[in-house]
Amino acid sequence: MLFAIVDIETTGGNPLQGGITEIAALIHDGNRVIDTFHTLINPQQFIPGFITGLTGIDQEMVKDSPIFAEIASEFFDFLKDKIFVAHNVNFDYTFIKEAFRKEGYVYDVQKLCTVKLSRKAFPGYKSYSLGRLCEHLNIRIENRHRAIGDAQATAILFGKIHGQNSDVISQSLKKNSGELFLPPNISIEKYLELPESTGVYYFHDAKGKVIYVGKALDIRSRFKGHFSGTSKDKAKMDLKYEIHDISVEVTGSEFLAYLIEMLEIKRLWPKYNKSQKFKSSNWGLVSYEDASGFLRFQISKVASAINTVQQFDSHSEAWKFLMDNVETFELCPKLSGMQKSNEACFDHKIQKCKGACCGKEQPDSYNERVQLFLSTIDELSGSILIREKGRNKEEQAAMFFENGLFSGYGFISHSESISKLSEVFDVLKKVKMIPESKYILKSFLGKIPMNNIMVIKEGF
Repeated sequence: MLFAIVDIETTGGNPLQGGITEIAALIHDGNRVIDTFHTLINPQQFIPGFITGLTGIDQEMVKDSPIFAEIASEFFDFLKDKIFVAHNVNFDYTFIKEAFRKEGYVYDVQKLCTVKLSRKAFPGYKSYSLGRLCEHLNIRIENRHRAIGDAQATAILFGKIHGQNSDVISQSLKKNSGELFLPPNISIEKYLELPESTGVYYFHDAKGKVIYVGKALDIRSRFKGHFSGTSKDKAKMDLKYEIHDISVEVTGSEFLAYLIEMLEIKRLWPKYNKSQKFKSSNWGLVSYEDASGFLRFQISKVASAINTVQQFDSHSEAWKFLMDNVETFELCPKLSGMQKSNEACFDHKIQKCKGACCGKEQPDSYNERVQLFLSTIDELSGSILIREKGRNKEEQAAMFFENGLFSGYGFISHSESISKLSEVFDVLKKVKMIPESKYILKSFLGKIPMNNIMVIKEGF
């Protein structure tokens, strides 16, 4: 069994955009290095100043060096049939695999990470960076942050791991060992500590700052899903290298997990929650009566002077909500602000509108259906307590809503009673009310048994 111990220097951290500036690969037979491949590479792109400051490699050094295409065949043969080994292996492996792909080579071999191997062979260190490990193990690094120097140090480290506990290497090579997907700074022990339960999880960077918040029915399975398989998404790759720790809050209830995730994203604005990160410009559904007595609708930006019957975090969400209900309650698209016409709406021509827009239906008849629609929105007004599955059999998750907005939660026993507003926050944790929680409530309300929903009054 032969191992190719590899280190590269690059122009940046993204293999889809960055270029390789130096490659070093040492063939190791488990006892010693038996062959070496080393070259500078012309990346055919600008080398940033901070990269030159770190590695010492500048444009002048690589201008006469081969481009990757010129060494691809030789290097592919050098690596072929060897197990790929590197410190933080996914970085080097992904760059090289992508470079080979661009030249028409399919490179797919087993790989080992000396960060993960070192955690098992030498447990207890605070840091498993190459520099710190070499200090602990008295390994001298020549030419730090150059590919050949770091590769030679990694080869010595690998030899020590092999000598300390060769079983660590053989176990890691098992096809289904389940560790290959793990980010370099997350140990298998940390992964196995994650609950197979419903809740909210937090990814932290090296300083403990939350950089991502998510929800899951099975937190451990969801974590694996984040990093399994191959991805060319830069944000996903960056997250994999930036995550250093995970924390969780088990909820039992999927509904509560959705709500807490929303709250935490709004509170923390994590770096990698891009899809939910940007603060919304609220839109509202406005109802008014026209000169003929018909109740009409309009979607507009929320303003203090405008009374809305429902609010949304985007125009498209408001539009879809109205469009769905226009169809459900057989309302006129023209009177609902969805079609502009001097004559009857298009839906009347295809017999989907009863003709309020062209004198074929009277206001009283039409407005009855409008009021029925509005009453479904009013159902969310007032104060309600919803009980859901808890974290264990002895408890329930309790969620409190005021006028459709999430305002508190906690975990209570099956027998515990909350019947008055004055009792709610003696038992539950109060949270900041956010408009988006109303939409989560609406999406889950139909799934909740009516006997799990209680109207809370001021007193009896």
